Amino acid sequence: MHIVVVPWLAMGHIIPYHRLSICLARRGHRVSFLSTPRNLQRLPPAPKTLAHLITLVPLPLIHSHSSLPLHAESSCDITYPKHQILKLAFDSVEPTVVSFLTSSSPPPDWIVTDFSTHWLPGLARRHGIRSVYFSPFFAMLLVFFDSSKLDEGWLTIEDLTRPPSHQGVPRFMSNFAFRPYEIAKYVQRSQEFDSHCVPDVVRYAVTMRDSDLLAVRTCPEFEHECFGLLSQTYRKPVLPIGLLPSVLADDDDEDMEDNEKQWDSMRKWLDKHPPSSVVYVALGTEAELTAGEVESLALGLEQTGLPFFWVLRDPPESTRTARDMLPNGFEERVDGQGVICTEWAPQVRILSHGSVGGFLTHCGCNSIIEGLAFGRVLIMLPMVNDQGLNARLMREKRFGVEVERDERDGWFTPGSVAEAVILAMVSEAGEALRASAKEAMGLFGSRERNDRYVDEFVRYLEEHLYREESAE
Repeated sequence: MHIVVVPWLAMGHIIPYHRLSICLARRGHRVSFLSTPRNLQRLPPAPKTLAHLITLVPLPLIHSHSSLPLHAESSCDITYPKHQILKLAFDSVEPTVVSFLTSSSPPPDWIVTDFSTHWLPGLARRHGIRSVYFSPFFAMLLVFFDSSKLDEGWLTIEDLTRPPSHQGVPRFMSNFAFRPYEIAKYVQRSQEFDSHCVPDVVRYAVTMRDSDLLAVRTCPEFEHECFGLLSQTYRKPVLPIGLLPSVLADDDDEDMEDNEKQWDSMRKWLDKHPPSSVVYVALGTEAELTAGEVESLALGLEQTGLPFFWVLRDPPESTRTARDMLPNGFEERVDGQGVICTEWAPQVRILSHGSVGGFLTHCGCNSIIEGLAFGRVLIMLPMVNDQGLNARLMREKRFGVEVERDERDGWFTPGSVAEAVILAMVSEAGEALRASAKEAMGLFGSRERNDRYVDEFVRYLEEHLYREESAE
């Protein structure tokens, strides 16, 4: 088969779509991976034995809005309110995609699409190509949204901040909801830009409606309560695709040579510490921490007295650096206790190191899967988008603890950071959480176990080609 893959322009989407592409190539299928030039450059190289099966196809953006910087091709390049403008720019690639589909040889059999390109499933159908929406989110999030509300093309603040009540919602989700501070940025962004952009809820609803198949990055062992409801809710076939865990053997093929010196110094620092003693801190590519939040996080880590490795990214579109926001004298005081890294860091390699015991994370799906693949207990500090509900799910599964925050504005103190870290890492009260996280390795870290779902997904694609059904 020839499969076209088109993710949304965010690393939390590009990474699982790229991992799926590698899985498809391993099974002998050709993959055309479509994204913007800078994002294609950000991808790790495919394993050398599969490179001939994966073609990277550039989709240059048309920057028609003055507020979008010319270099911006990913959500990590811009501030959160401008994500809607980036979606508008991504809509401009439709003619390029049409040209690719009509000229591609052999012609595509399937298109794997994301929610943002809501125009793509209909376009695929007009060209005789089937489409699958691959959700990089857990099934729980898809269940949370009431499909009747999606059909209306609108969700209110009340819809998002109260537990779901539509028929069939699993009992364990009876207290799941976004907190007001978790959606405040989303609401502000929508009010500012949705007047001339397609709202996310419309993109999502149209993609769900027009796709032939829904594939979800999960498995029944993890979210068995959700699967019966998904097919009923979205009225189409739903397949688990597995968790697509990162595998260190794959990462050996990544562009490690250029970064070997950096990794070597990181590894030597980690080697100095006892097993399961280090807290790894990384809040993803989209978290925009205020100076006050950086200060609270820094002072909280210092208070624990535990060793930590903190990956702190510079804020986008700012002349300030991440280090500018650290408290005065902080780096000198924690010298020997912690490392602050503002450059490249190989997250999977760090998490795999035996000295790491806990992961202070924003709760993006990629990070959750990577942390639990190595049995690291989660200290959760969700920021935007799906992350709040992901944290509720991880808490329900007893894989970690959330940092306590003010319910109104999301403010957290150094004391709340220190309390959560100590509970997860060393206290007797957190022993059950650490044990649950270790047990999760058997699911989140097993490529063999997760590969079964990819095999079933590929089998479905092979059995539901337009050409074969037309011949019948």
